[in-house]
Amino acid sequence: MEYILVTVILFISILIYFRIANQYNIIDKPNHRSAHTQITLRGGGVIFPIAFIVFCLFNFNEVIQNYWSFGLGLLAICTISFIDDVRTLSNKIRLSVHFVSVVLLLYFTGAFTLMPFWVWPILFVVIIGTLNAYNFMDGINGMTGVYSLVTLGSLAYINKDMIQFTDESFIVYPILACLVFLFFNFRKKAKCFAGDVGSMGIGFWVIGLITLLIMRTGEYKYILLLSIYGMEVVLTIIERILLKENIFEAHRRHLYQLFANEKKVSHLVISSVYAVFQVLINIFLIHSQLPVWVIILIIFIPAGGIYLGLKWRLKKEYNL
Repeated sequence: MEYILVTVILFISILIYFRIANQYNIIDKPNHRSAHTQITLRGGGVIFPIAFIVFCLFNFNEVIQNYWSFGLGLLAICTISFIDDVRTLSNKIRLSVHFVSVVLLLYFTGAFTLMPFWVWPILFVVIIGTLNAYNFMDGINGMTGVYSLVTLGSLAYINKDMIQFTDESFIVYPILACLVFLFFNFRKKAKCFAGDVGSMGIGFWVIGLITLLIMRTGEYKYILLLSIYGMEVVLTIIERILLKENIFEAHRRHLYQLFANEKKVSHLVISSVYAVFQVLINIFLIHSQLPVWVIILIIFIPAGGIYLGLKWRLKKEYNL
């Protein structure tokens, strides 16, 4: 009954946001780098911080005891990201808030206690890099929502059937938020886009869960629950460096962008294919007892080969 009520609250909340976004002209106008062609409401990803606020209302005592630092980090990064959606902020301001949010996230997961101090800078780099990867990959309808749903579903399975590393509801709430968001975003003509507030918000929540799982089990393999995103972003950055491009500027070099913009493949098909590949990887990853370096090779050699082959073929076909 609780989850039904939460879903209704989230639906009402996003509909209220649509009215506010319409009134204040919070929209995404397509440009030459966009994978869409029509003006669409931006910032529909506010559903994710709202989901945490609702989580607080239903689990107030638990939040005060265990989730306050996560909540502060999430709301801070979502607030600065929403402001950046509305008006562009300097990188210094955004990165400062990101840094504080990651500090709160690591405190929440117990990393400062469980990990030696020399590992902390590595954790900062990995988490901030993963957050930005989540943001980079939010470019077509359905991608952020469906991919996050796959990762959260995998984490829910691990938490229920393998090892409990957090409260069930802490995973279910973002799942419900993804489903509500996808109702408006997983369409040929999306009603809204996630915006930075959405990609950063759900990215922060997913990364927090994965970090909790790693701290609980000591198994670093679980970072590979985001392996498709990681591979795409890293290989694209390497490509842009080789082409002497500014890696901080917007671009259309991701494989999914090539399929959407040049090949004219449906956004929904592309997002679904990415999700299916991650599902297959997650099934292998969760049940594998192999050393982590072997798992990495088994995942990235074929996946990387497929990625590079498809990209080379598309670039050759369209003289890119």
